[in-house]
Amino acid sequence: MSKTALPRLLSAALLLTLGLTQAQKVDTVSIGIAVAQTSNTALLGQEQVIGARFAEKYLNARGGINGTPFKLVFQDTGGDEAGAINAFQTLITKDKVVGIVGPTLSQQAFASDPIAERAKVPVLGPSNTAKGIPQIGNFIARVSAPVAVVAPNAVRQALKLDPKIKDVAVLYAQNDAFSTSETGTFQETVKAQGLTLATVQKFQTTDTDFTTQVTAVLNAKVDLVIISGLAADGGNLVKQLRQSNYRGLIIGGNGLNTSNMFPVCQKLCDGVIIAQAYSPAQPSAANQVFVKEYTAQYKKAPPQFAAQAYAGVQVMVEALKVIDRKKKLNTWDLDDLRVELNKQILLGKYNTPLGLISFDKDGEVIQKEFYVAQIRMKDAKNGSFVYLK
Repeated sequence: MSKTALPRLLSAALLLTLGLTQAQKVDTVSIGIAVAQTSNTALLGQEQVIGARFAEKYLNARGGINGTPFKLVFQDTGGDEAGAINAFQTLITKDKVVGIVGPTLSQQAFASDPIAERAKVPVLGPSNTAKGIPQIGNFIARVSAPVAVVAPNAVRQALKLDPKIKDVAVLYAQNDAFSTSETGTFQETVKAQGLTLATVQKFQTTDTDFTTQVTAVLNAKVDLVIISGLAADGGNLVKQLRQSNYRGLIIGGNGLNTSNMFPVCQKLCDGVIIAQAYSPAQPSAANQVFVKEYTAQYKKAPPQFAAQAYAGVQVMVEALKVIDRKKKLNTWDLDDLRVELNKQILLGKYNTPLGLISFDKDGEVIQKEFYVAQIRMKDAKNGSFVYLK
């Protein structure tokens, strides 16, 4: 053994004895994607996977990070908190990612984001719109506009379509943090518009039979129904309302904002109103290129969840470009790079498919354009979101 090898071995042994590890240099630039690929939440997560993979292919084809390709590492969060926690722990400790885009649900974010915060790993929430998400910690931000900003637009649009609306029913999934946050915003908006909140009904995201809730809505003789849930339970609720001859307007919350709901309620999805933070018609050059390329590959316009996942990856890549121009990424220690990436994310401005976005000091997204769409079904399986003015 050489004279220089022994001190190195002793040094490494001492570090292990103390419970420490030697600084790990960045080798491959890996970005974590922690979204729901299984469970009922997968109806949303599937679109996020497509958006993220599209970003990986598209951005790498255009130079990646100043000529260096980046890699996305996917972990399935499933539909519960335990799945998100496991996905975050794996991405941080095993996969050694520089940052994470995820998880799918706000309920999951409240459980998993603190893990990233303690590890000082930057997180960009692609669909976490509940109140309080950015305030989880200094390393938590989101590209998904908060429900308090987006949801009221749907109620105002419903009043434009039917100015005679007076009585409103609100239904929400009580076991989902996003739905309980969103329903609070909806109920406040109903009252602010001078409407009567005739009945408030609770359900579970795992429910399939909504007889009790539908009966309460029909007995209240309401003009408008507002549903906060996920695509599967929300779609079934829409279906059962229409099958029971409810003919008034229906507003769906952000959890119903996916074409994956169409096979659930089929033709009965027609007419559902949903406020959105993205539109394929958003006029920026960045979005029009995104829409053209996405449509060419998938034969349909990109949905909101795909666009937001794409934007999450894009923001991390552009922030890494800025860092790399100052100091090559492969010379950074991983822990230091994670901290620097978080700082740069919050400092930047990004031309994304969502429009020009940036972040405030808490990590809340700053976005200007929002939209309202109405579902129009062509047949039992196919439909589209028609954007209303």
